[in-house]
Amino acid sequence: MSQISLTFPDGSKRDFDKGVTPAEVAASISKSLGKKAISAQVDGQHHDLQWPLEADAAIAINTLADEAPALELIRHDLAHIMARAVQELWPDVKVTIGPVINNGWYYDFDRAEPFTPEDLGAIEKKMKEIINKRDEIRTEVWSRADAIAHYENSGENYKVELVNAIPDDGQPIRMYWHGDWQDLCRGPHLQHTGQVPGDAFKLMSVAGAYWRGNSDNAMLQRIYGVAFKNKEDLRKYLNMLEEAAKRDHRKLGREMDLFHMQEEAPGQIFWHPNGWKIYTTLQDYMRRKQERDGYVEVNTPQVVDRKLWEKSGHWDNYQDHMFIVEVDEEHAREKAINALKPMNCPCHVQVFNQGLKSYRDLPLRMAEFGSCSRYEPSGALHGIMRVRGFTQDDAHIFCTDDQIEYETAKFIKFLAGIYDDLGFHNWTIKLSTRPEKRIGSEESWDRVEQALGDACKAAGYDFEILEGEGAFYGPKLEFTLTDAIGREWQCGTLQVDPNLPERLDATYIGQDGAKHRPVMLHRAVLGSFERFIGILIEEHAGKLPFWLAPRQVVVASITSEADDYVHEVVEQLVNAGVRAEADIRNEKINYKVREHSLGKVPVILAVGHREVEERTVSVRRLGEKQTSVQPLDEIVPSLASDATAPDKR
Repeated sequence: MSQISLTFPDGSKRDFDKGVTPAEVAASISKSLGKKAISAQVDGQHHDLQWPLEADAAIAINTLADEAPALELIRHDLAHIMARAVQELWPDVKVTIGPVINNGWYYDFDRAEPFTPEDLGAIEKKMKEIINKRDEIRTEVWSRADAIAHYENSGENYKVELVNAIPDDGQPIRMYWHGDWQDLCRGPHLQHTGQVPGDAFKLMSVAGAYWRGNSDNAMLQRIYGVAFKNKEDLRKYLNMLEEAAKRDHRKLGREMDLFHMQEEAPGQIFWHPNGWKIYTTLQDYMRRKQERDGYVEVNTPQVVDRKLWEKSGHWDNYQDHMFIVEVDEEHAREKAINALKPMNCPCHVQVFNQGLKSYRDLPLRMAEFGSCSRYEPSGALHGIMRVRGFTQDDAHIFCTDDQIEYETAKFIKFLAGIYDDLGFHNWTIKLSTRPEKRIGSEESWDRVEQALGDACKAAGYDFEILEGEGAFYGPKLEFTLTDAIGREWQCGTLQVDPNLPERLDATYIGQDGAKHRPVMLHRAVLGSFERFIGILIEEHAGKLPFWLAPRQVVVASITSEADDYVHEVVEQLVNAGVRAEADIRNEKINYKVREHSLGKVPVILAVGHREVEERTVSVRRLGEKQTSVQPLDEIVPSLASDATAPDKR
């Protein structure tokens, strides 16, 4: 029998008979590894232990200690185990597909009756029984004809359709058996059901889903589950979900009276006074920061003729996300076709192109709080986090190749200062490098990727490389925040773009007197104001930093005899730059405190007879049970200092 050579992670090599399986390779290394093995990495691809190896390859054996492959297999096996459990409980149910997703899996079922919460409990119980049986998991390869015949005989019409959809290239169809239950699957899988931790998964919910995502097809029932390597990780995840529900910006938005959304304007936000105060305070802060960092601010049209979008390339590549506007122009034979701008960059090039630019004008940092509109499917909309109308803290830096590294390092430091002011101290940088399909020479890619990496180091930050994730025209940096409960949010970006200046004929006069193309750096810190405000609300659980809070102080009367003093305190605070309001309603002070605490007012000043006589206030801060009494002439300057934006301190 011919042999193949396998290379192990430590660089050693061994010869095996052609057709050897990774399970046999693991057992040949040690009995212990043979028992612990769950899968293999073969030339970087996840490989089932039962699949034969037919050629020389690099191989690494995975065990449950290997986080990523272990979780993938656990979640994939649980999808199959859940489908088996459903069919054991309700044999008439038809199964469809069940992929692994972030933190878990889902499986779609065709069942006449809707699944209930009690059903989910019964399914979980049955799943644990299957896991405890430690049934063998095995794989077989079948011909297309055999697979179709099998599913036709068992009445699994969805599986027949899936087999028919697989390209008929002569390759066999792979089947997996979990005990006596079988499913069409590419794999890989674990070796027996007992390798799945029985106390580290939970079925979460049921939702409707059209077969193959087509609304013309049957409506199925999709059961979602989550799974982890151990019970503690599951507990942490469920606690995080519970905390996330408390922090949900939609819930807090109602309680704080910040905004609302309604069906007459899908994906659009109706900002209330409180929410708009957050918005404008944040925008004013960003405007001051940008001005000090050398940006000029512009404003460009929201409706632009399709000709510009055709030149920029967006018409061909982005039209499905654009809102089209047709206008009957006077004396025109045809309607003029325009589009609401989905991004600002082509318009910024138009500003750059006005007048002759010299190398002395570069770098030119051009910023705009640009209102943009993008079509998002209704199912993708999510509060103010995912909308159709939004405003970007957008800017474009027009520079030379030689200025890329300096401008990037400068931007990273600029972004870091803003994130720090807003309470985000845990964030990472990811460098997306050249994709397989790209334009430009290898030398130019080498140079620009090196410049971005060197800029990160110059700014004092490490970075992770995302191989092949850059745009076809240039690499980019992504800045990802981690919030208070461990969720990640990708907000800031810096994208190197030599392509758009080329397409829109942007030039400057170099030192040699000839025309040259500038490089365009697309950059954002917040991303969009709407999404970032949603992130801020959830990060701080509504308890925003005092300078950003829309309602900073409520001065509440304990007795009506203190009403005049309440107004005096409010007036002093307002004159000192604090957002303060009076509450002299004929309600008990405890009622007022509860109401304003629910609205996340940071400071409540209560005043009664004693406070009037002593010229003091009783101070209650949000989240603190204890109150303190302070002289009025001390609390006013203290709160005024807290109300000052970080860049003004």
